[in-house]
Amino acid sequence: MSKRHLYLLALAIVVAASAAIYYKWKVLEFPLQPDAQVQVWTLQAHVEYQPRKQANTVTLQLPETTPGFTVIDERFVARNYTNLGETSDGGREVQWAIRRAVGEQDLYYRATVVRADEGAAVELDFDPELAPPPELEEPYASAANTLLDQVRERSSNTVTYARELLRRLNEAKASEEVALISELYGNEDAARSKFVVQLLAIRNIPARVVHGLKLSPAGDGIDPGVEARMQTWLLVHDGLRWTMLDPRTTAEGRPSDLFLWNATGKPLLTIEGDPPSTLAFTVKANLADAMATAERRLEVRDANLVRYSLLSLPLQAQETYRILLMVPIGAFIMLLLRNLVGVKTYGTFMPVLIALAFRETALVAGISLFVVVVGFGLLVRFYLERLRLLLVPRLTAILILVVLLMAAVSVLSNRLGLEVGLSVALFPMVIMAMTIERMSVAWDERGAGTAIREGIGTLVVAALAYVVMSWKPLEHLVFVYPEVLLVLFALALVLGRYSGYRLNELLRFRALVRDPDPIAPPPAKPEPETRA
Repeated sequence: MSKRHLYLLALAIVVAASAAIYYKWKVLEFPLQPDAQVQVWTLQAHVEYQPRKQANTVTLQLPETTPGFTVIDERFVARNYTNLGETSDGGREVQWAIRRAVGEQDLYYRATVVRADEGAAVELDFDPELAPPPELEEPYASAANTLLDQVRERSSNTVTYARELLRRLNEAKASEEVALISELYGNEDAARSKFVVQLLAIRNIPARVVHGLKLSPAGDGIDPGVEARMQTWLLVHDGLRWTMLDPRTTAEGRPSDLFLWNATGKPLLTIEGDPPSTLAFTVKANLADAMATAERRLEVRDANLVRYSLLSLPLQAQETYRILLMVPIGAFIMLLLRNLVGVKTYGTFMPVLIALAFRETALVAGISLFVVVVGFGLLVRFYLERLRLLLVPRLTAILILVVLLMAAVSVLSNRLGLEVGLSVALFPMVIMAMTIERMSVAWDERGAGTAIREGIGTLVVAALAYVVMSWKPLEHLVFVYPEVLLVLFALALVLGRYSGYRLNELLRFRALVRDPDPIAPPPAKPEPETRA
């Protein structure tokens, strides 16, 4: 296989992995940091009423279409009531029913809201329907028609027509027509907005009243929650799409901090028998864990995005994979140190397994325990050499002694009150036995210096791998974005063709750089001239 094919394959893998990482970061909004936080809001609707009879039914409109936001959690608090949900055009409603209600009643609805990601943006797609025109008597009918004709002369399309109508109704110095019409709806925003929708229906313009809350950003410290006022907005259809207008300022467009609560046009609260009641809203802004919020947002958007991922595993299995996914990181570090730097180690993946044990024992204590166990094991191995045992029986004997040494160190450290010594049992026993065997063979064949250097190299690689593998931001990044391992896979493919000098070889042969031909014979001295 040519190098070009290998490089193109590695490039394709890197591009695919980078695209997946970017999608999860920007679209799914998975955090890059383990302690990242995201702003959420807790919205609460409090219904309070005094029943006039024992059997009561309370209907509260709930959010359904929420452009720019996602409802990730809902709670209903209504003691002794039954909750019956129902979906309607543009919204939902809950019906609380009770057979016997005595005394003041308190009902609560609470929702946790977070900003929606770009891929889950919800657009307003209600069917354009004309509201019932108002039934006006004279002189109100003539005043309304005169006002609508004047507005038509100062507008160019449907949206500007509605904005001009709102502006005329909001003028401080109202005209005679506006002053007369205002007697029909009073000073309430909700009543005026409903009347504007009816006036637009006279000119065959579909419009509807929607209700929403303004969400303020979280401030410093703990936000105890503030009472919010439910406000009305207008939706006007121009034949192609809906346009939102602020009936107070005539501003066009949906504010970024507006949470659309209800768009059905129905009253927010309806109680059977119309007893005295109040509906209060509270908004609390705070910060929440970004990872948990992103996971919950995905469950609301598409549960399959979570079901077929590591996030769907039980918590115990997730913790296991948090460790297993770091093993390739340690193996890649070992690849760099061996193939590029030239560090000699015992075995290929032995330093990585030792680094995993260091995660439980800590670095200094782990190295100390490793040296103690391997040191005693070498002494026993040198003694067994004189008995001339075969390889398999010798390894079995060493493994038995390693286990006994680990148990002895644990018991001794426990008597001395050193809890770290109890973690020696986490070292891979077979790996320890093979380390002792290979170190003793290297001692016999290549000398004590080579064996000690390779042992030190193993500890250096294991220590560096431990430092990297125990870094919490990297552990979080690899678990949330396992596609990072594909990037390491591509780099490993590229480094697999590297056959140049290692760093230690450049240091060993630096004399060749100073003297390009050290074995060439010295130039001959000129012979002295002889006189005739």
